[in-house]
Amino acid sequence: MSSTIKGTALITGASSGIGAVYADRLAHRGYDLILVARDTVRMDGLATRLRAETERTIEVLRADLTDRTDVATIEARLAGDPAITLLVNNAGMSLNGTLLDNEPDQIERLIALNITAPTRLAGAAAKAFVARKTGAIVNIASVLALAPEMFDGVYSGSKAHLLNLSQSLANQLAPEGVYVQAVLPGATRTEIWERSGKDVDTFPAEMVMEVDDLVDAALTGFDRRETVTIPPLADEGQWSALNAQRLAMQGDLSRRDVADRYREPIAA
Repeated sequence: MSSTIKGTALITGASSGIGAVYADRLAHRGYDLILVARDTVRMDGLATRLRAETERTIEVLRADLTDRTDVATIEARLAGDPAITLLVNNAGMSLNGTLLDNEPDQIERLIALNITAPTRLAGAAAKAFVARKTGAIVNIASVLALAPEMFDGVYSGSKAHLLNLSQSLANQLAPEGVYVQAVLPGATRTEIWERSGKDVDTFPAEMVMEVDDLVDAALTGFDRRETVTIPPLADEGQWSALNAQRLAMQGDLSRRDVADRYREPIAA
């Protein structure tokens, strides 16, 4: 058990999977916790175990983050509780099928949970942490943010949003003493697959990471203060090269004149 109290971590999607493992690891690191999800029974069980193991203060807060009123409640907590030093934006969902297979209400629900809620919560946390000159925000994105052709573009697009948001916030908030990390898991053994009607065991075994390993790696990236952590990527140079090329291109993205390649006539 850690004897160092590091403040309170608020974790969304904390009833199972990545969120529940973050709760375990952070409590053992010395954080008090606010667990946020819809399933209070599972969160209560997790909280009871972690209180016994760590003697940390753990609060269970039921919220449906597709509901604007519930999101506003969590925003207010982030804004008004000076004990909170860490937000883990983990709650999310995927679709069963693609944009062509789903009704508008399912697409709207995904956008609410994967984009609107974490963006609002990150904004509330950022404002509070900047005022206190300390704090950290962890956004759970996905490697699909870098591979939109592989699966459904609605889900991967939502994760690209979180990656973009994280990189922007990291740049803005670092001078204010606030750290922002985007975590990009690959296929990870959690309940998100079953909930969206998929079977993770259809993937080759070597592609699927265990959730404990994923979170432990993500926390190593957190300790190193990485802006982007990609636990399954063995060659860090690949990400570094991609990011360097992206940054090098920025100065050429906005010009008065049309690029010459768009002035060339199309061959008949």
